[in-house]
Amino acid sequence: MGAAAFALSGGSASGEATSEEKSVPTGPPTSAEIRATSREFLTAWAEGDVARAAALTDDRTAARKALASYRKDGRLTKVRLKPGKRSGAEVPFKAAAMVSYEGVSKPYSYASELTVVRRKSDGKTLVDWRPSVLHPELRPGDRLVTGEAGDPPIKAVDRKGAELTAAKYPSLGAVLDSLREKYGKKAGGTAGVELRVVRAEDGKTPGKSGKSGKAENDAKSKDGAKSVPDKTLVTIAPGTPGTLKTTFSGSLQAAAERETAKRKQASVVVVKPSTGEILAAANSAPTGFNTAFQGSLAPGSTMKVVSASMLLEKKLAGVDKKHPCPKYSTYGGWKFQNDDKFQIKNGTFRASFARSCNTAFISQAKKLENDSLTRQAQEVFGLGRNNWSIGVPTFDGAVPVQADAQMAASLIGQGGVRMNPLNMASVAATVKSGTFRQPYLVSPDVDDRTLATAPRKMSGATAAALRDLMHYTAVAGTAAEPMRGLGADSGAKTGSAEVDNQKKPNGWFTAYRGDLASAAVVREGGHGGESAGPLVRAMLLAGS
Repeated sequence: MGAAAFALSGGSASGEATSEEKSVPTGPPTSAEIRATSREFLTAWAEGDVARAAALTDDRTAARKALASYRKDGRLTKVRLKPGKRSGAEVPFKAAAMVSYEGVSKPYSYASELTVVRRKSDGKTLVDWRPSVLHPELRPGDRLVTGEAGDPPIKAVDRKGAELTAAKYPSLGAVLDSLREKYGKKAGGTAGVELRVVRAEDGKTPGKSGKSGKAENDAKSKDGAKSVPDKTLVTIAPGTPGTLKTTFSGSLQAAAERETAKRKQASVVVVKPSTGEILAAANSAPTGFNTAFQGSLAPGSTMKVVSASMLLEKKLAGVDKKHPCPKYSTYGGWKFQNDDKFQIKNGTFRASFARSCNTAFISQAKKLENDSLTRQAQEVFGLGRNNWSIGVPTFDGAVPVQADAQMAASLIGQGGVRMNPLNMASVAATVKSGTFRQPYLVSPDVDDRTLATAPRKMSGATAAALRDLMHYTAVAGTAAEPMRGLGADSGAKTGSAEVDNQKKPNGWFTAYRGDLASAAVVREGGHGGESAGPLVRAMLLAGS
């Protein structure tokens, strides 16, 4: 067994009372306690003393199981752990070890961190146990495993045959992992020997999450795929990759990476309306949660595209017909208002849509059934049916049946409505082409899977009216600045979604131009036209 990279010096790790005169310590751990506890834990871990290391945590059972698996399943030996400069109770450290399998060894190093806390019952200081202490990629239920990879590696290529790598396109890291998990065997490669993070099966993740965990992960697992794929950390003996062609555009993906990197909490997707092919997808935090495909966020007024299609079909609105847009509209006990409490007197539905008038939609709630919007979203736009099969895990939108004020709120993209940029790019694409075409990034011919379809399509007149409304919004409404100069064959819709405990709303924007459709969200970005709009504009220009 390996030895620690340091020698433990000085007394007890805990500051535990040693005489009857001392009371139980309270308050945050002291600097001395943090230093001693962290070093004693790291020493025990490095020396392979699983019982002692686990006893120095606040979850002895879970820690003991994970620490034992680290050596047994991960096959990590000669462990060296070096603490860094702490920040408060958090202690960063560097880990180095040898990964061995059947006589072949390879060094591996990484960085992680731990936090020291005080137990209330006796005042003892302990390591706050989380799987991410062992490795930052670990979430509850995950394990480090060294052995023959279950899935052969793949060489994913873009639509022109150029290789796609996480090094060149950081936002595609998890996507490429998911593609390997689903298509590794079908692509014709041979498996190698690797140290991998083997994810827990969906729904089997007890205990506390690591810092890498995200409560926002509402993606459903479809086709047997995990919502978070296994991840290769070290290749001990390389396998032979099989080639997998995707629909990604290398130039558009590069633009998406570049534009999201300029912004905080931004996600964007680009699709091809005529086919449904996904051309690009990126997130500001490329190694974090994939909001672009799996996010579950209120879409705000971009949802008015779906609501408007419903009102047009039901003859509750006409593009140039008079339509109410008062300052306030009450439904189900809630009083709704417009941004800055504006009103449009004697205006048309065109004017209300372009200005993003909330009350123009709320005022029609009394004429709708509770499931009207749900049915429109599912039957025409293919949303909320949990049946998309794009090639990797996705969240396919949610438009639940609601009543009273929540039903009214759904009409303006609040209430229980949840979407992501992939969903809203698909909405713009459906308007542009007149037909829902399920987005995908691997051709269904590869695995004979069936793409989702919508039970019905909107009439030609309704589709034309929606394009008219979105184009007018792009030239004379809230989307005018981001869409300036993009031509006659374009349309857009802005959105801002209020979120509890956020100072600023999430900014949304969805648009089409020619045979491109794109949508973006900037969390806490404020008005969508100012935050997400320029991002979508950049993507539409990059594809021209």
